[in-house]
Amino acid sequence: MKKKLDNLPLRDGVGIVVLNKSNKIFVGKRIDNPKNFWQMPQGGIDPGEEYLSAALRELKEETGIESVDLIKEIDELLTYELPQNLLGIIWKGKYRGQKQKWFIMRFNGNDKEINLNTHKPEFMDWKWIDISDITKVAVSFKLEVYKKIQKHLNLIF
Repeated sequence: MKKKLDNLPLRDGVGIVVLNKSNKIFVGKRIDNPKNFWQMPQGGIDPGEEYLSAALRELKEETGIESVDLIKEIDELLTYELPQNLLGIIWKGKYRGQKQKWFIMRFNGNDKEINLNTHKPEFMDWKWIDISDITKVAVSFKLEVYKKIQKHLNLIF
């Protein structure tokens, strides 16, 4: 069974780094993981959807945020693989991980715009954190992706 799951494809996805006016990053605490792990908004791409459109849609669906300006699109696709205990469970067992196009965006709205009580809530809580802290709050299997994002952010700021 393990071999079969290792051959699963990677899911196409997007991720969004949302920076506020103080260059702090939005992170949410997932409803399906009660431990103290936080993540940036991310999600899958619908068939025929462009990366940026998917990012804006996912951001709105997960956080209610619409007031953003694009700062940068990270050129490379960033990938992560699920740990063995989640293979075959997450995404109805169709994928072994994700390959994601990441976008860095500036939130120019008010915090009142942020609404986690969406149609299909994914986050139970949210906060703004320092760029240096994103690798401290990430779940282990996304850590390398977050380190790469942190490097991109450090080149900008």
